[in-house]
Amino acid sequence: MRTRDLTFGLYADTEGLAWVKTLVEDAVGSRGARIVSVSETSPADAYDFLAQQWAVEHPARSSGARQPIELRVRLVCSLRRHRTIRNAVIAALCPEGTASHRCRVPWMAL
Repeated sequence: MRTRDLTFGLYADTEGLAWVKTLVEDAVGSRGARIVSVSETSPADAYDFLAQQWAVEHPARSSGARQPIELRVRLVCSLRRHRTIRNAVIAALCPEGTASHRCRVPWMAL
C-alpha cells in the first residue's frame, strides 16, 4: 500500500465543497482505504473554465460564492483501490453519465 492522491478541480461554494468531500469520504470508507490528508487550494487560472461552464449551464443564476478550488485528498491504498475510489467519486459527481445535464458542482479530475 502506498500514498496516492485524488485531485479534483471544482467550481464550488462552501456547500458544494462539503458535498464533494462527503462523496470522497463515502467512497473511501466503503472501500477500506484511509484518508491521510485533505487540502484545498485556490489556483490562479487553472480552473477558470469551470466558472465558464457554470455560466453556460446556469445562464439565469448568479454564481454566488463559488470559486475555483483544487481539492487534493491523500490516501493510503493500493493502485487498484485508488482507481476504484476515483471512479466512484466521478460517478457520484456526474451520475447522469454522458447524457446532457447540468453539474451540481462543475468539476474535472486530474
